[in-house]
Amino acid sequence: MESLPALFSDLALILVTAGITTVIFKWLKQPLVLGYIIAGILIGPYFPWFPVVGDHESVETWSEIGMVFLLFAIGLEFSFKKLKKQAGTVGITALTELVSMCVIGFLLGKLLGWSQMDCIFLGAMLSMSSTTIIAKAFEDLKMKGEKFTGSVIGVLVVEDLAAILMMVILSTLAVSTTLNGSELLYSVIKLVFFLLVWYVGGVFIIPTILKWTRKFMSEETLTVFAVGLCFSMVWLANKAGFSSALGAFIMGSILAETLEAEMIHKLTTPIKNLFGALFFVSVGMMVNPIILVQYWWQVLVITIVVVVLKSLSSGIGMLFSGDNLRNSVRAGMCFGQIGEFSFIIATVGISFGVIDEFLYPIIVSVSIITTFLTPYLIKGGDPLYHWIESKAPGRFVEYLENKDKKIKKKNGKWVTFRSFIIGHFKSIVIYSFLVFALMLICFSLLSLLIGHTSIPMSITVLISLAVTLVVISPLIWALGYKRELERDTIDSIMKKERSRRIVRFVYILRFLMAWFFAFLVIRHYLSDVFWQSVGIQMNSIIMATVAALAYMLLMRGISPAMKWYERIEARFLDNFNKRQAQHSFILPTVLQDNFTMEKMRVSPKSDYIGKSIRHCDFYSAYNITVVCVERADEFYDLPRRDFVLFPSDIITFLGTEEELGKLRPFVEVEDEVLVRERPVSEMEIHYSVVSEGSNYLGVSLHDTDLRNRYNALVIAVERNDEFILNPPPSVVFQKGDTVWFVATEAKAEELLKEAYVNE
Repeated sequence: MESLPALFSDLALILVTAGITTVIFKWLKQPLVLGYIIAGILIGPYFPWFPVVGDHESVETWSEIGMVFLLFAIGLEFSFKKLKKQAGTVGITALTELVSMCVIGFLLGKLLGWSQMDCIFLGAMLSMSSTTIIAKAFEDLKMKGEKFTGSVIGVLVVEDLAAILMMVILSTLAVSTTLNGSELLYSVIKLVFFLLVWYVGGVFIIPTILKWTRKFMSEETLTVFAVGLCFSMVWLANKAGFSSALGAFIMGSILAETLEAEMIHKLTTPIKNLFGALFFVSVGMMVNPIILVQYWWQVLVITIVVVVLKSLSSGIGMLFSGDNLRNSVRAGMCFGQIGEFSFIIATVGISFGVIDEFLYPIIVSVSIITTFLTPYLIKGGDPLYHWIESKAPGRFVEYLENKDKKIKKKNGKWVTFRSFIIGHFKSIVIYSFLVFALMLICFSLLSLLIGHTSIPMSITVLISLAVTLVVISPLIWALGYKRELERDTIDSIMKKERSRRIVRFVYILRFLMAWFFAFLVIRHYLSDVFWQSVGIQMNSIIMATVAALAYMLLMRGISPAMKWYERIEARFLDNFNKRQAQHSFILPTVLQDNFTMEKMRVSPKSDYIGKSIRHCDFYSAYNITVVCVERADEFYDLPRRDFVLFPSDIITFLGTEEELGKLRPFVEVEDEVLVRERPVSEMEIHYSVVSEGSNYLGVSLHDTDLRNRYNALVIAVERNDEFILNPPPSVVFQKGDTVWFVATEAKAEELLKEAYVNE
């Protein structure tokens, strides 16, 4: 009988050792990730008193697969919509932490007597945190649903993107000792281009495919399909020059917008747990006790700097962004470690021969120690906050603690003009990147037609040109002619001469950008070689210029391109909002900054089982309203207060993210069945302004009895540019109040008619 490859015995050793250590750590009520690291130390090459792994290369490959699944799982739980809402917090925090640690790391290297390049690389390595370690710690500590964890994950995503640019900078410095600005700009544009094209293309295509195949999907086929998509994006990211982890995260975030997201997460979690264990064990295998002894004081100093100053700079960045003191302290304590990107940066320095070899084992040792400390630092966030609260001046703490509790307001005039500028800028970037991507695809595919068929080359060139122009025509029309705002809004912006000039400039710029892409396509096909092949002497540049202008005028005068684009946009928005559309109604933008709707599955062990909504503390304890209950195939919109909750009911709650995070552990979300698409709800959100003639002027919400008379739920009252969220029954309607309520169209019309029946 042939002997088994060493990989089998290695996997047996790794998994059995990891299983024993994690059971012990579970018994000790310690995070499981620490058990994996200890297992790696025990079976690593530097611990001779225990069986040692033989095939290190295979284990490293499997551990990289583990990183892929870990980032894929993070992407499935990540929402770019939430990241957009937290853009200020995430951006400021990430920038503060990255800049601070790069400077601190450089100065620390100087104090340790290291070379200039060692100091630069040290600063870069200390600025990188570990997404996988922190995400795993959140999972072990049951903290994934808390408000500050979303901001932490957002900052980590920004850090991972910044790491890609940082490696370009360091590679340039290693080769030429000077920074090439054009290469850096190219890297930034390349990163944005691929992220945008992948995300937009993925959201447009993948949910559509899943919708077509939904009735044929089982748990097995959905698992295979999802994992295949994950590794396909990993391969694409690698081909584009990015990390495999980034590709896995992007595909996870794309699938997060589908109805199947919860089911995919459930099905892939066992795979993630298996390969994730290999990843964390492999991290522990890199610990060399001899290095710790030889460079113990450098490792100790760097560890203290990372734990103290990295946590401090992150917390200060969170405060600068406008978050409150408690969230800032707890979030800051999450960043007191360095992770896998630090190893990659160190490898770049060693491969170019610009840093000393001792730096890599030191960084690995610091990473292992800080990884070991991470769960304890995260758990210590709350005690540290309470200590600061007891020692700091009361007014200072009160000011910092209430920073994010104010209702977010918007100034109409400034938002309108800003929306015009920002909206058109985003449109130009998005449409330009998408047109360019389609051009490259058409050029690549149609080049196979030109010169490889029996059809004359001139005919194939013209066919290819026509196909390319037809394919890009919807986006060319959108880039050149689509208006982002309504006509009356634009007229209000153009009242001032300066505003009119800006508006005209924006429209001219969009037209020129669209014309430029049309010119590139025509010039690509109708080049000098083409005219020579047909025996015509013609200036190809002039011909392409005129033809592109004629093409743009044609796009303006015909409707198919516009209608085609509108169908494409409708499909994209439908896919993008599919999960949100599964709620009873879609919150308008003006309320999204203050409200969140979230589904939670009631666990059989929940204390809410068997209780009516009246006897649940959703509103009294959390200021949260029940919007809908899904039971089997039935949907109960705006259930009455005597509605009794059963096990596995899926409840849609409406409230703030912070309060929803507090409630979630008591409801215990569990995913147990395949996804079903709910029918279109008749519930919509309406609003009405209380005027002088209203019958509800001066009447309390309780006395209107809107729930019983019209099955209408008042969710907000806007008064003097401030919102009263989930108003209590005692609130009295005043003149000028804007009342937001949920009801069917028929009931809303009946309610509004009755409100002004005597006017």
